[in-house]
Amino acid sequence: MRVLITGATGLIGQQIVKVCQEQGISINYLTTNKSKIKNDTNYQGFYWNIVNQEIDKACFKNVDAIIHLAGASVSKRWTPEYKNEILSSRINGTQLLINALKGESHNIKQVVSASGIGIYPNSLINYYEESFKEVDNSFLGDVVKAWEGAVNGFSEVGIAVSKIRIGLVLSNEGGALPQMAKPIKFGVGAAFGNGKQWQSWIHIHDLANMFLYIINSKLIGTYNGVAPNPVSNKELTRTVAKVLGRPLILPNIPKFLMKKVLGEMHLLLFSSQRVSSKKIEDKGFYFGYHHLKPALEELFGK
Repeated sequence: MRVLITGATGLIGQQIVKVCQEQGISINYLTTNKSKIKNDTNYQGFYWNIVNQEIDKACFKNVDAIIHLAGASVSKRWTPEYKNEILSSRINGTQLLINALKGESHNIKQVVSASGIGIYPNSLINYYEESFKEVDNSFLGDVVKAWEGAVNGFSEVGIAVSKIRIGLVLSNEGGALPQMAKPIKFGVGAAFGNGKQWQSWIHIHDLANMFLYIINSKLIGTYNGVAPNPVSNKELTRTVAKVLGRPLILPNIPKFLMKKVLGEMHLLLFSSQRVSSKKIEDKGFYFGYHHLKPALEELFGK
């Protein structure tokens, strides 16, 4: 099997590349940086430029499935310009792939695209399954809705569409966890707001395995990329501190303060989405990390 990966050099992409290599799956990947193009038989790079809508169509050769991860990080301050980049990188990147495939002969059977649990409304009481229709009335809700809408366009070129709505990805290589752990290590960590907001998390190994499981099992449709046991922000902070052997002595960090520091991006810390993993489990997917503490112990090497 050969897969085409967009966003292969990002946090999730790098882990998926490792899993592909372990499973003997060959990789084509798209990059905006010509110096990152490698030409090994099982790991071949191709250039694309989303802004100019340029792509090397040779990237589709012998490809059976696409793993689509590319999109500007949401973890940078949301200026009006950057908000536009967050949205356009996802929509225009998706459209570039679809347009390039129109009129081309290809053997691609499936696309598995990243999406986000930010589509679900902020709530302390709801337990979200994939069938939930209401969309959160926030910038992130709008982004995910537009992104998923664009990804549906792959069906126009005869490709089955799957999406993974990704939660808080736990990795020791980057993302939120090292940022969360840093103040805790120095004894200045604390929960955000009242700490009751739900955090639907997933270990990066499980997430990477899920992408390949969906391809190998030919699963179509939308799946939540979250572990079976979400926790509150307070419990997440406490568990990180416990695993690191550090005390939590400071009061919770107030919302108004983080809003002042981060602007609209503070929503990432205070939004609450309790999300179900039942659908993917019912399809036979096994989580290596069901519970938070063992996941953190593995990541922190404890």
